[in-house]
Amino acid sequence: MTRSHQARLGRAAIAAAAATAVIAGVVAASPEAHNVRSLPKLSLIAATTSVTLDSWKEDPGVYLDLGTYVTAENGPFEVRVTRKSYDDPVVATQVLHDGKKTRTRTLPKGLVDDFSGLPDFAEITLTDAQGRKVLSKTEGFCPNNASGRVRPDAPSTSTYPQSCPVNPFTLGSVWGVENGWASNTYAGYYSEPVPLAAGTYTAKVSVTKKYRELFGIADKPQSIKVTVRERSWEEGSGAGAAGTSAHRAAGHAGHGAHASGHPAGHAGHGAAVRPEAPSAATTGATPTYNVGHGPYAPAPPALPWALKKAGLRAAQAGDGAGRTDGSRRAPALAPNAKRPTGPANVPDVPKPDLRSLPAYGITISDGGDDVPGKDYLAFSANVWNAGPAQLVVDGFRSPGKELMDAYQYFYDADGKQVGYTPTGTMEWDPRPGHEHWHFTDFASYRLLKADKKEAVRSGKEAFCLANTDAVDYTVKNANWHPENTDLSTACGQENSISVREVLDVGSGDTYTQDLPGQSFDITDLPNGTYWIQVLANPEQRLKETDLGNNSALRKVVLGGTKGARTVTVAPVGLVDAN
Repeated sequence: MTRSHQARLGRAAIAAAAATAVIAGVVAASPEAHNVRSLPKLSLIAATTSVTLDSWKEDPGVYLDLGTYVTAENGPFEVRVTRKSYDDPVVATQVLHDGKKTRTRTLPKGLVDDFSGLPDFAEITLTDAQGRKVLSKTEGFCPNNASGRVRPDAPSTSTYPQSCPVNPFTLGSVWGVENGWASNTYAGYYSEPVPLAAGTYTAKVSVTKKYRELFGIADKPQSIKVTVRERSWEEGSGAGAAGTSAHRAAGHAGHGAHASGHPAGHAGHGAAVRPEAPSAATTGATPTYNVGHGPYAPAPPALPWALKKAGLRAAQAGDGAGRTDGSRRAPALAPNAKRPTGPANVPDVPKPDLRSLPAYGITISDGGDDVPGKDYLAFSANVWNAGPAQLVVDGFRSPGKELMDAYQYFYDADGKQVGYTPTGTMEWDPRPGHEHWHFTDFASYRLLKADKKEAVRSGKEAFCLANTDAVDYTVKNANWHPENTDLSTACGQENSISVREVLDVGSGDTYTQDLPGQSFDITDLPNGTYWIQVLANPEQRLKETDLGNNSALRKVVLGGTKGARTVTVAPVGLVDAN
């Protein structure tokens, strides 16, 4: 992690903590409670009566981060979003908590069509200083968005995940606002910037009628004075400019990548993103810590990173009691102090179940200056863990050796280590942008001909494991708060003597194959039908619950001529995303 990145994280944590304090001061603005047994009371509040937003000369447009929140009282607000398969629609079910008892109600059919949140939840209108309406729009609401407590006796940490997934092949998600907490209505990088000249405006934010009626939210719009100021990336010192612009680079780059069809980030670990954007001082919508194996940046986290880690460590040091979502206490991320001794043992305890998602983010690229005159098929791929146990792999280094010896560890229901088995090696990747330890033979990628015979194989098979995507948080033992969500938490350093890499239950690791040697060289391949295969655990060295579900195929059709190749990507059931 670079020093500048650490500084941004520090500033982000301070901003998020400040946001929590601001919200707590306005809790009295909440509407009166509904006297409905076990139905949470949701209210729209504003953390402040005025905000200042920046429009950058080099990239005009204002993101409407207005500091409005949805609060939950009389119990948490919880929604589970699932689909049985890619041939089935997305279904949303509200979970109602009444003490230790729960009941559910299925929300209206078609209310949601993906996992990014409740669409068209907030209605925003802006008028200028002369009272003329200059903007009217709606934005979606991710209940897991940047959040904080609104009263001191509320739970110290939120049960719910930190973002709403954007991976097109997500299978299940959990959304929620913790009891006594508030979640930011700002749509983050899901939203588009709006053209606004420098000046003063009045914003009116309300919850749209269908959600007021569905969830019993009072019709009490919030009014916020908005000052738009024009700025330049070149102004002031480099440190100040980078500090104020970090949020947009992390929070909005993913949305732009999705819209344009070009992956953000590089070769699996995410490129450095050009600083560009507004402060998140009122929201806690901080830079992402999941710095990116894949083309989509995650939504803003719900808790400052330092607070999150402290809460996790406290939970791990406690009595191991399970959360209400049924997950177990997980092994800590710190590796074993030394390699295991004695005979290997694969006990009869729950094990991980590695599965592959279909490839996505599929595009044609060239070799650039490094490999001119070539055509490549670039793509993103995700291998995830359906559980019910974590994948835990430790690497141990013998002095003077380049490779680490890797071992898979097994745990009982109480989180006690009860066995291990050798499972290959880890290697140091010295390339700029990597510089960490890769676990070898975790997954492989092949381009198959129409008859499913191999045409090209990717050279990428070694990885540093990180929980980049929440693929299905409704599976048994899913961990809604995985700790190693970025490369800085799990991948070690060149002088590391041991490394632990973890793939948590419900999460997956996306890598973007967009460099020669990783993407498929299709220069000399004839046009026609092919299949991109993503294969988890190709050598079957890892011990799993099921080895029969490790492969996923995505049909593509290559066309065009050399130097101008085209690719047509077939949908997978109802999912039609390149």
